[in-house]
Amino acid sequence: MANKAYQFRLYPTKEQEQLLAKTFGCVRFVYNKMLEERIQIYEKFKDDKEALKKQTFPTPAKYKKEFPWLKEVDSLALANAQLNLQKAFQNFFSGRAGFPKFKNRKAKQSYTTNVVNGNIKLSDGYIKLPKLKWVKFKQHREIPAHHIIKACTLTKTKTGKYFISILTEYKHQPVPKEIKNVVGLDFSMNTLYVDSEGKRANYPRFYRQALEKLTREQRVLSRRRKGSNRWHKQRLKVAKLHEKISNQRKDFLHKESHKLAKLYDCVVIEDLNMKGMSQALHFGQSVHDNGWGMFTSFLQYKLAEQGKKLIKIDKWFPSSKTCSCCGQVRESLSLSERTFRCECGFESDRDVNAAINIKHEGMKRLAIA
Repeated sequence: MANKAYQFRLYPTKEQEQLLAKTFGCVRFVYNKMLEERIQIYEKFKDDKEALKKQTFPTPAKYKKEFPWLKEVDSLALANAQLNLQKAFQNFFSGRAGFPKFKNRKAKQSYTTNVVNGNIKLSDGYIKLPKLKWVKFKQHREIPAHHIIKACTLTKTKTGKYFISILTEYKHQPVPKEIKNVVGLDFSMNTLYVDSEGKRANYPRFYRQALEKLTREQRVLSRRRKGSNRWHKQRLKVAKLHEKISNQRKDFLHKESHKLAKLYDCVVIEDLNMKGMSQALHFGQSVHDNGWGMFTSFLQYKLAEQGKKLIKIDKWFPSSKTCSCCGQVRESLSLSERTFRCECGFESDRDVNAAINIKHEGMKRLAIA
């Protein structure tokens, strides 16, 4: 079985918007209340792991007597808040994330509900949801009949738009493809990537393009009195600019990853620590503007759907310092050197040379070199 999500724009009525706002608030409230109690239990038993495992933790039902207004919203949304908190603690104990934090009103406004006894249905541009009943939405593409709806996540953006992500489950067993065409990708600060054939993604750097306008609008916002009508109006302008940049980036990365997944049977990349790179090299804006992490996520699932492979090689592999012609490794190579020159006489663009080395290392992993 495989999962696939479909995102659509929602158009709730004023009454439905009020109920959505109430649900977002209740989910955040329950999450924070449960986290508060779990922190107390954790502090008490953190030195005794066996005793900590035996403790019973609070559930959303516990708070409904004390706070009866919690009954007005979808109970499944509150149950999912509990599951999200459990997952946050599991990630913390396994070392994958930091200690869970409290949610505030500035956090992402969203909640998830599940399909139970046919409570979620689609019909002629409307979707039936628990408590909300029928909500209008823009279904720009059909969900295949063999896909079974499992859950829905409703989200409100900073610009006041509503979206629904419908998670479906379907039978899908991709047939592994015979690997013939392999390409290596070297991360590039300016163009997103350079491949082993010398092609560049030519990423437009949307954030950099909009930076001057964004700075101007943010400066205006800083002069407004917080909470005033003019402040809210200007805040919306800034939010819309950020949303546009995000949408442009996501659209470009989807198209670029789709193109690579269509052309090649295997893509080889380096397993880079982007957060570390942005801090250590002081390239924070460039690294975050490129969205390399999002790009590799898109690439991974698009290849997997077709039975193709994404190979990640070790981040310490000296792809830039190695000669792709003779295999000799240079002792040092500064970032300012954009042309790679080797004692054997080989000369190449630094990024192209690195991409070729990444491809060769990937082919060794596949044992087809």
